[in-house]
Amino acid sequence: MMRIYEMGKIKDEEIFARSEDTRSVTETVASILKDVKENGDAALRKYALQFDNAVIHDFRVSEEEINEALAKVEPSFLKILEEAADNIRRYHEHQKRSDFVVTDRDGQMLGQRVIPLEKVGIYVPGGTAAYPSTVLMDSIPAKVAGVRRIVMVTPCKEEGISPYILAAAKTAGIDEIYKTGGAQAIAALAYGTESIPAVDKIVGPGNAFVAEAKKQVFGKVGIDMVAGPSEVLVLADESADPSWVAADLLSQAEHDRMASAVLVTDSLQLAEAVQTEIEVQLKKLVREDIARTSIENNGKIIVARNLMEGVEAANRIAPEHLEICTEHPFDLLPSIRNAGSVFLGKYDPEPVGDYFAGMNHTLPTSGTARFASPLSVDDFVKKMQFSYYTEDALKRDYQKVAEFADNEGLTAHERAVRIRFEKI
Repeated sequence: MMRIYEMGKIKDEEIFARSEDTRSVTETVASILKDVKENGDAALRKYALQFDNAVIHDFRVSEEEINEALAKVEPSFLKILEEAADNIRRYHEHQKRSDFVVTDRDGQMLGQRVIPLEKVGIYVPGGTAAYPSTVLMDSIPAKVAGVRRIVMVTPCKEEGISPYILAAAKTAGIDEIYKTGGAQAIAALAYGTESIPAVDKIVGPGNAFVAEAKKQVFGKVGIDMVAGPSEVLVLADESADPSWVAADLLSQAEHDRMASAVLVTDSLQLAEAVQTEIEVQLKKLVREDIARTSIENNGKIIVARNLMEGVEAANRIAPEHLEICTEHPFDLLPSIRNAGSVFLGKYDPEPVGDYFAGMNHTLPTSGTARFASPLSVDDFVKKMQFSYYTEDALKRDYQKVAEFADNEGLTAHERAVRIRFEKI
């Protein structure tokens, strides 16, 4: 049963604790990365058979396989994919940055260019569930940014790749798809193999092995983030419907046994009603076992003395998803500092953002919303700065630059500016 705590009687370590996956994956992942780096496709084939019971001959998904997948997907769902893609594209178009040039002083020009990354790898999970939404969320911002080559990898089970994942890839305009998953897929994207090209950056969620692999290859390539288990925090007052709140909490709990679902409220009556409703709804879930484990291990209901105390708790927890289910949600929004994505009002449950609204669902977890942001167009571009000085402009500033260099003891730096105007 989901436990209820009073804010003044619960310790910080109980409020903010996140259950961690204690499996030791570091050495296993390091071994897999080394194997793929040294043995390429042969290692990928070995792991496909070992982990997915799949025999892979050609890693790249063919156009014929994509078309066969499309034929298996309901036309109504294809239309939903198209509409969701349009929503995601429209939202992310507003994130595009422009080059700029500053010429505030005579003879001096400073500027910045915004340049799309050349090659990006997208990891799409295919373990306990298939996520076509991840395909859209991770690839469309890259397309908007202008990335020239998007390489998608996803596990191929004995029965093949989910047709819904391939349909989402087609909708997003991705046609370079490879049949590999897990830490070995991350290795392939980082180092390249005979079949799979090395990329400049890897994005996308995955299990503990995928997250650890991304961590270990960072530096060789860029990564979006090291994502932990899913999280939701619902901030609610007495006006909230307990059955709706319970449903919203369970929508994240069913993701993963390590997921975290938290209710913060100023109403003890709501807290008790939600606690009861959670038990009622758990029994109706297909993934009851996963959701129940999540709720019992990581779920909690915190009763605050007032909503502002609840807001402060939310800011300290810094959840991946924050729902504000109160009578006047916009009144609280200015006080929210730390959250991956905020859902306002009683008719904006988190799954709307997961699939359809248009904002991104690849979000900072494990409290990293204190300093990190949702996946965006910014993740698929780099900035390059440039400058230009005329002779007169440098003559105006060179002695100041030389003095700065001298202060730091870098005489070659000092010489590089003085030599243009003084005999040295």
